[in-house]
Amino acid sequence: MPMTITEKIIAYHAGVSHVEAGQIVDTSVDIVLANDITAPIAIQQFEKSGARCVFNPDRIALVPDHFVPNKDINSAMQVQTVREFAKKHNLTYFFELGEMGVEHALLPEQGIVGPGDLIIGADSHTCTYGGLGAFATGMGSTDIAAAMITGKTWLRVPETIKFVFHGQLNPWVEAKDLILYLIGDIGVDGALYKSIELTGNVIDDLNIAGRLTMANMAIEAGAKNGIIAPDDKTRDYIKGRFKRESVFYKSDPDATYFEVRDYDVSKIEPQVAFPHLPENTKAISEVGTVMIDQVVIGSCTNGRIEDLRTAASILKSHKIPGHIRLIIIPATPTIYKQALQEGLFEIFLESGGIISPPTCGPCLGGYMGILAKGEKAVATTNRNFVGRMGHVESEVYLASPAVAAASAIMGRISSPEEVMM
Repeated sequence: MPMTITEKIIAYHAGVSHVEAGQIVDTSVDIVLANDITAPIAIQQFEKSGARCVFNPDRIALVPDHFVPNKDINSAMQVQTVREFAKKHNLTYFFELGEMGVEHALLPEQGIVGPGDLIIGADSHTCTYGGLGAFATGMGSTDIAAAMITGKTWLRVPETIKFVFHGQLNPWVEAKDLILYLIGDIGVDGALYKSIELTGNVIDDLNIAGRLTMANMAIEAGAKNGIIAPDDKTRDYIKGRFKRESVFYKSDPDATYFEVRDYDVSKIEPQVAFPHLPENTKAISEVGTVMIDQVVIGSCTNGRIEDLRTAASILKSHKIPGHIRLIIIPATPTIYKQALQEGLFEIFLESGGIISPPTCGPCLGGYMGILAKGEKAVATTNRNFVGRMGHVESEVYLASPAVAAASAIMGRISSPEEVMM
């Protein structure tokens, strides 16, 4: 029976030869993930169950990344709970300061997740790892506690929507623009509990950073997961990095899809998602004059070295206006070091920006860039809900690193072409 890539990964982990959309199955998991916000709840449920040990100390990753370095006493206590649990159960993957990065950038970089895996995490953006050809999805902390004990979870096999991106990209159109365009087209519930499968020559041409960006925001369309079939680029990325045997799945040509959508990317401009939903997208030519107060370049969506290089290429030799705050957040220590070595930090600092250690920080309204009443920010993050980055009367506009950098220079939402002419 023909299956999609998502169905094949689920079937393998369920120990059966075939699954179909709508079926409920029990599956094994390869990696269980939680962070400093969600792990303490899972740990509480773990201990409440009476369990004495985790199913496998090599298959649980705990990454304090939301409120670190700790911003207050409560966040310090949260991380302490996670740290002590990791020590008690001798977990291989607990990341202390200096090792810690934004979880969804860190795990692929460190080779903890890879093609063919089934990964669950107590964070909605766990779907990021679909960019490597894995089935990855977010779950609640109680489900995560059960998985830490048993190494298993249950799933309803999602229907799949296939998105075919073809044609030639316009200048300054990046992976972030493609996924914003998709979300703008189908809406924030357009793929509710479905698998988003990204295909086409444009997806094939994306680097791994771009693929991770697109899979990351599948949840913003309500999807259970986002996924891209692994290929030679994936193989090159995981070589010497991925710590287990990988399996490269792809959908059968005659697999059944809930829907197939086709996008000619030559019609897509750089995109901006207006408040207060990621679906409120506009092409950069339709934005008009939107004055801003802050720009944030980072997060699990766009904090990778490729993103920082793009931003630096635009910011170089420019100075941001005195009333604009530019915050740069490399997603991992490795990315931080690489950006330093490549001279990107010098560009950011000379432009008037500030550089943060790796953290989720302002993305979730944590710290390191909270907005006051009435302020507006352009961010390379993934959500712009009411109050997401601070005051309920602040506004967040989602964009690519290129648009974000250009906007920092101009003091308003701007196209990179305005700066690079």
